[in-house]
Amino acid sequence: MPGLQPHQLGAYFALIESVSLLQHAVEQQLRADGNLSDIQFQLLMRLLDADGQLTMTTLADGVVYSRSGLTYQAAQLEKAGLITRTPDPGDERATLVTITDAGRTRIDQVFPGHVEVVRRLLIDNLTDADVTALGEILSRVRDHMRAQPPRSAAPRKRKP
Repeated sequence: MPGLQPHQLGAYFALIESVSLLQHAVEQQLRADGNLSDIQFQLLMRLLDADGQLTMTTLADGVVYSRSGLTYQAAQLEKAGLITRTPDPGDERATLVTITDAGRTRIDQVFPGHVEVVRRLLIDNLTDADVTALGEILSRVRDHMRAQPPRSAAPRKRKP
C-alpha cells in the first residue's frame, strides 16, 4: 500500500496542528468565561440548534463522543442546572436531554468570547473566498466520514 505523498502528509499535519491550536484556545476561553469544557459547549449548542431537546444517542453521534463520556458530561451539565435528562415517553430505551433557561443564559455568556477567538485565530486570516472554500472542503470530508454508520449503531462490547 503506498504511503502519503509529501504534500498530502503536509496537508494532514497542518490540519491536525491547526485544529489542536484552535481547540486549545477555545477550551481556555470557554473555561474562563463560563466554566464549560469544549464538549459541554458543543452539547449545549447542539441542543439550541435542535430547538432545545435531543436524545442522548443523537447527541453522542453528533459530537462524536463515547456513550460513557457523554453520560459523564451530561451529568456535570445537569448538576450545574444547564440541562435536564428525562426518559423519552416515545422510546423507553432513550433519554431526552433538554437545555434549561440557565443553559441558554450560559451560552449567551460565553458566545461573544467564543466568536472573538474563532474570528481572531481562523476567520480574520482568510478571505471570504477562503472561508467558503474551507467550508466546502471540510463539509465534503465530514460527509465522507459520516457516511459510515454512527458509533451508536455499533454493538456494545460485552464484559468478559
